[in-house]
Amino acid sequence: MRVDLFDFELPPERIALRPVEPRDAARLLVVRPGETPALEDRIVRDLADLLKPGDVLVFNDTKVIPARLKGRRIGRGDTEPKIEATLHMRLDQSRWKAFVKPAKRLAVGDTVRFGGEGRVCLLGMLDATVEAKGEGGEITLSFSFHGSVLDEAIAQTGEMPLPPYIAARRPTDERDLTDYQTMFARREGAVAAPTAGLHFTPQMMDALGKRGIDTALVTLHVGAGTFLPVKADETEDHRMHAEIGHVSPETAERLNRARKDGGRIVAVGTTSLRLLESAAREDGTIAAFADATDIFITPGYRFRAVDVLMTNFHLPRSTLFMLVSAFSGLETMKRAYAHAIETGYRFYSYGDACLLYPAEPA
Repeated sequence: MRVDLFDFELPPERIALRPVEPRDAARLLVVRPGETPALEDRIVRDLADLLKPGDVLVFNDTKVIPARLKGRRIGRGDTEPKIEATLHMRLDQSRWKAFVKPAKRLAVGDTVRFGGEGRVCLLGMLDATVEAKGEGGEITLSFSFHGSVLDEAIAQTGEMPLPPYIAARRPTDERDLTDYQTMFARREGAVAAPTAGLHFTPQMMDALGKRGIDTALVTLHVGAGTFLPVKADETEDHRMHAEIGHVSPETAERLNRARKDGGRIVAVGTTSLRLLESAAREDGTIAAFADATDIFITPGYRFRAVDVLMTNFHLPRSTLFMLVSAFSGLETMKRAYAHAIETGYRFYSYGDACLLYPAEPA
């Protein structure tokens, strides 16, 4: 499909720079394709009334790490050019894939020293060797530390990697350390938050439980590739970056049992949906999963594991807007986004949410 089919105009003032308080006070646009009216304006804390007993909300429990590192190239020539790296996928105990700027200043074998600038990590520095270079500014970094020592060094040296559409308009601050984590965050490894989960509060979880709505946790470590624009003219020419995911055997069994008993699987966020669809068998049952996934969902995809999707509002021409268009229909989502823009919904990571029901099969 042509990528320009997924374009739309978004006024800059619709981009949220901070979340609302409390989190469950965000607006919620309910989208029911094929029904009249197809759009309903609610708020997030209404979710318990919109779902049914026996439904299961599936949350991504990944935790955002301070994955943006600033440093300089050392050991080659008289200059030490500044380098900024955003880690996006861990390969093993000492190696990460990262996107760097400016990539042209680095070659395989170079050493980059992160840290300094008034911030001290272990031993006062964090060195990494460029092990490989890929396309689009992607490199493989082999760090001088290993395992938990490396994790601590990154935590001391790095910054919270706010999305570029927020970071371009204001600096990261202490509030973001909590604002940009969900209440479910427990497994470190993401460089972007699963933002639909940001709307949930303990009070809201109590209301869902009293309604008989179950919850389950899966893990997809969201990579920086989620922020990359689609530069291709056709969707089939776009390459997704892989992300590491995990669905435990126990969670898979619970979800399959709930669906067999008539409950619906409600993915909280596109990350949960992409992982569940990666783990789904042809018959729609969910298998245990522990692997990388680069699933790319566009219109025409047959959904197998997810019945309802809660998600935020996404960028034009993005893989995530393509995904929601595949789920509820492209024309339906264009109308929904036009309504959201006209009526003042807040967009992107710190913005409002929508609850999407699937389009009828063609």
